[in-house]
Amino acid sequence: MALGSEGKLADLSSLDCAANLREVVRTANTIDGKLVAIPQEVVAYGLFVNKDIFDDCELALPNTPEEFLECCRVLKEHGYDTPVGANRWWLETFVFAQAYADLYNGGDVEAEVAALNCGEARYSDYMREGFEFLKALMDAGYIDAENALVSEAFEGKGEGDDFLAGECPIVMAYWGAANTDTAYGNPGFDLEVIGFPSTHGQMPVLSMTGFAVGEESKNKEEALEVMDVILSDEALQLYTETNRVISPSKNIKVDCIDALKPLNDKVEAEVYVLASNASMDVEQWGNVCLIVRDLLAGASVDECMAALDALQDEAIAAHA
Repeated sequence: MALGSEGKLADLSSLDCAANLREVVRTANTIDGKLVAIPQEVVAYGLFVNKDIFDDCELALPNTPEEFLECCRVLKEHGYDTPVGANRWWLETFVFAQAYADLYNGGDVEAEVAALNCGEARYSDYMREGFEFLKALMDAGYIDAENALVSEAFEGKGEGDDFLAGECPIVMAYWGAANTDTAYGNPGFDLEVIGFPSTHGQMPVLSMTGFAVGEESKNKEEALEVMDVILSDEALQLYTETNRVISPSKNIKVDCIDALKPLNDKVEAEVYVLASNASMDVEQWGNVCLIVRDLLAGASVDECMAALDALQDEAIAAHA
């Protein structure tokens, strides 16, 4: 984002491979009308659900925040003391799903981002509801805030071994965690990966940057030629088949495992929110993650919103 806004990254729009990109890739990596980065894969985050537990508790998979809270209530009644296993990295996915569901699914993305960048709209207005939702999960004991604050991904109470052992019904992770034996690739139960609850239903949260080329690089033209090779449909087809990931090319479909099909179907239908958007003057993924940690540590929702407003004011001042 910084390098692109300073004009230090080459515009990749004219590359042959750029013509094949999904629109979400362009949206995430365009600054001042220039496509400044292209990834080899689109990273999707979702809720990893032990479907066997949900079936035993006669629960349908949740679509909205209200349905998710009700699922947690029932799960807790059935003896699952902490229904949602969490770590200090990924709880912001709940916030993004609720904050930007309208923006990326029917809104005027360019106009709304412009309003945020000039201060006519506030990030706190978008995100307050998501932070209040997390606070409700914490207050009800559905998330162990104290444990989440100090837990790394796939570790801590409720995650990792606890989820695989069937002691915790829900965790959150990225697409690849369902494909690898080092995470949740071979559970001993029916695994289903769905989107996060939102007003638009189950919502995948996507985050990506990508390969970029320096505008003033000595070998800029050669680097661009290399980009066109490694990001061609031919190369991306091999990459997608090998790693079983979502391709940035709209022409390539992933043959994913059954557990990931609900999330993949949403992405293919262009239902998603972005947790990284280079055209937003306030960096999203890292900043919101840190403010969510403040919430876990005891900050109020109002204090978290003030932190968001301060970041926005700082970005506006820097571009004045």
